[in-house]
Amino acid sequence: MKLLMLGGTEFVGRAVVEAALERGWEVTVFHRGRHAPPAGVTSLLGDRTTGPDGLAALAAGSWDAVVDTWSAAPSAVRDAARLLADRVGRYAYVSSRSVYAWPPAAGLAEDGPLVEGSPDDGDMPYAESKRGGELAATAAFGADRTLLVRAGLIIGPYENVGRLPWWLGRIARGGPVLAPGPADSPIQYIDVRDLAEWTLDSIAAGLSGPYNLVSPPGHTTMGGLLDACVRVTGAEAELRWTAPEALLAAGAEPWSELPVWLPPGEMYDAMHTADVTKALKAGLRCRPVAETVADTWAWLESLGGAAPQRPDRPQVGLSPEREAEVLAKLTASSGG
Repeated sequence: MKLLMLGGTEFVGRAVVEAALERGWEVTVFHRGRHAPPAGVTSLLGDRTTGPDGLAALAAGSWDAVVDTWSAAPSAVRDAARLLADRVGRYAYVSSRSVYAWPPAAGLAEDGPLVEGSPDDGDMPYAESKRGGELAATAAFGADRTLLVRAGLIIGPYENVGRLPWWLGRIARGGPVLAPGPADSPIQYIDVRDLAEWTLDSIAAGLSGPYNLVSPPGHTTMGGLLDACVRVTGAEAELRWTAPEALLAAGAEPWSELPVWLPPGEMYDAMHTADVTKALKAGLRCRPVAETVADTWAWLESLGGAAPQRPDRPQVGLSPEREAEVLAKLTASSGG
C-alpha cells in the first residue's frame, strides 16, 4: 500500500512509519524538516501552520491512505483533508479519548457524549482541538472513509512527553522511590507500536468510525509498571508504596508530578477504565508491560538516558528536591 504520513519523524508518527516500512508499504512523509525522517521514505517538506501555502508539496500525488496525528488547530486538518480527499483512499486520524465530554463515565464506550468542536477552529484546548480534527477529517472524506483512533495514554520508544522515561530515569537513580498506590490499581495505556500496528491493520481492512484504543482493563497495574522499571534498570531502588490519601495530603500532584498515576475518582475513571471491546474485536493486541518498559529503557540508553521533549508540553515528574520534600511530609505525618 501507499501511505502518506503527515508528520512521521517523532513518537506516534515515527512508529506508524516504521511499522508501515516493515510491511513493505511505500511511505511518504510530509514534515517540517526539524527532525530526520526514517530511512526508506519519500520526504516532502511543508508547514501546516502557515496555511494552505504550507501544503504546496502535497499538491500532487495519490495514496491509499493518510495517517494524521495533528493535535493543534483543527483548521490544519481541514485544509489537508480537503486537499487530499480526491487523491487518497482513507483518512486515519489519531485522536484522543479526551474528546469525550467531562466527566466521562467509568467504562465509557465510543458512543459517549462528546465535547464541542469545529473543523474551522484555530488554536483551541486539546480536547476541542482533537474533536475539531475528527470533524474536519470526516467532513472531507466522509464517515465511511475516516478512521478515528481515540487513543488514551501512549507510551513506548520515542516518547517525547516524558511519562515512562521519567519513571525509568528516576528508578535508575536508585534509593527510596515515592511509589503512588495502591500497587494493584489497574492502569490503561497503549504501546505506541501496538497503536501503529492496529491502525495499519484497520486501514488495510477498510475500518471506519471511532475506536477507543488503550489496553484492556487488567492488562497491568501501577505496581506492574514500576516493578518492570526496577527489573529492567537493575537499580537498587526501594519502591515506597503510599496510599492515595496520604499522597494528596502531602501535596503530591497526580499525573504531572507522578506520571501515569491517578487517585480513585473522576480522573481515574476517565483515563484508566475505557471500554475497548470494539478495538479488541477489530484485532487489537497489546504486548506485555515488561516488553514496553524494556524496549523504552533500551531506547533511552541509546540516547544517553535523556529523552526528547515536545516543546508544547510541560515536563513531568518530581524533581529530586520535590520528592524529598513529599517523602519528608509523609514521614512526619506518620510519626516517623
